[in-house]
Amino acid sequence: MAMEDEAQIMLISPADPKGSPVKDQQAAGVGILLQIMMLVLSFVLGHVLRRHRLYFLPEASASLLIGLIVGGLANISNTETNIRAWFNFHEEFFFLFLLPPIIFQSGFSLSPKPFFSNFGAIVTFAILGTFIASVVTGGLVYLGGLAFLMYRLPFVECLMFGALISATDPVTVLSIFQELGTDVNLYALVFGESVLNDAMAISLYRTMSLVRSHAYSGKNFFFVIVRFLETFVGSLSAGVGVGFTSALLFKYAGLDIDNLQNLECCLFVLFPYFSYMLAEGFGLSGIVSILFTGMVMKHYTYSNLSQSSQQFVAEFFHLISSLAETFIFIYMGLDIAMEQHSWSHVGFIFFSILFIGVARAANVFSCAYLVNLVRPAHRKIPSNHQKALWYSGLRGAMAFALALQSIHDLPDGHGQTIFTATTAIVVLTVLLIGGSTGTMLEALQVVGDSDDHEYSLTETTDASNGYIAPYNDEGSSRSRIKMKLKEFHESTASFTALNRNYLTPFFKSRSGDDEEDDNSIPIRGS
Repeated sequence: MAMEDEAQIMLISPADPKGSPVKDQQAAGVGILLQIMMLVLSFVLGHVLRRHRLYFLPEASASLLIGLIVGGLANISNTETNIRAWFNFHEEFFFLFLLPPIIFQSGFSLSPKPFFSNFGAIVTFAILGTFIASVVTGGLVYLGGLAFLMYRLPFVECLMFGALISATDPVTVLSIFQELGTDVNLYALVFGESVLNDAMAISLYRTMSLVRSHAYSGKNFFFVIVRFLETFVGSLSAGVGVGFTSALLFKYAGLDIDNLQNLECCLFVLFPYFSYMLAEGFGLSGIVSILFTGMVMKHYTYSNLSQSSQQFVAEFFHLISSLAETFIFIYMGLDIAMEQHSWSHVGFIFFSILFIGVARAANVFSCAYLVNLVRPAHRKIPSNHQKALWYSGLRGAMAFALALQSIHDLPDGHGQTIFTATTAIVVLTVLLIGGSTGTMLEALQVVGDSDDHEYSLTETTDASNGYIAPYNDEGSSRSRIKMKLKEFHESTASFTALNRNYLTPFFKSRSGDDEEDDNSIPIRGS
């Protein structure tokens, strides 16, 4: 009987080079069937957990566990070779097919009011905070290697690891935020930071990778900064340009009539991938480009669509991003159960977890301090919200994909060590932090307090424009910092006025159509 089972396994094995095309097709069908079954099980289990309010096992955690269980069973039954062949795809599959819809949906699902009313704080956390977290993580990992606490990596590779592991993906926390009902501004800060944080992290990673490959010295530091700005600003410009182009097309092409709605939807779906491929073709970051394309298309292009097309594209990208993110978490579970990892460097994993916690604290509390310098007392970010921000720094799809790419970018097993550590960090943060989010929210007393705090609800309104930092005798340096932050704060208000008076009338055929969506904050990738 065992011989017959082994014969059947070999019969459908996609790894069999001598198999006929019929057998190869049968093997591919079995692999796709297995993937569909795991996706169906994950969605059904997630629905049951959400319906019964079982927050100790979020949907992302359930998907990870399904992958771990299937991978473990494959190891026990000696079929891991077949399953690994069915799931054996390169990181290009992530960057070309799985990550783009997830990142686009992140930008597309941003609600304008909460995002732009907290724009200054979100940019501070996402840009400055991610840079702080990357440098602190990379520096601590390098010092840990010098102190023989963990596996030693070169300094630039430590900075690459710091950049990729700084990409947060708090989809689990955000879903529980919405289920339990928390402050809309806290939600906007966590969500907005995670959206822009991806763009910053991938730009930092690519810059550090370029530094390593070209062996830049301290004398060439200026060119490193220029390269980073070229990647980030160039990708941002490409994404914004494609988004504005789509807005003008849908405004003046007259596609919002009944017999052209299919064409309208097809064009809308194609523009994000056009933005992604345009940036990649010019050597920029497609992920950064498609993120800002999503933000611009939601704010300007979306209202130029017909009502039926608006409903279709919103549901379509929500569906695709949910499938992609669920598949990634399942694959991560399978990968950690079946692939060969560098588990000999347990110290690297352990201390990396400690170091990213320290770096996350340096990110959140220092940026919150800067933001609070320019806010009046009744709108400062309270300490319990800062702690919730710190706790929400889960790692997910972006960190995993960049770690997968690092295997090819780094030699001598360094990339494999980083990939193993990143996979372990993603699994631990999603399972432990994601599962304890409900308890954390109750302990910090931020559940259901959407009306208790008004610290940033009107950050860019006229009431906040009149705030002037009080005179401080502690020193002129702190006063200068406050004035600089106040100037940045006023610039965000100027952008809001520019958007309202010029951009919206120019790019939108109807104003205020998307204001209806401001009260409902969608969940990223769920």
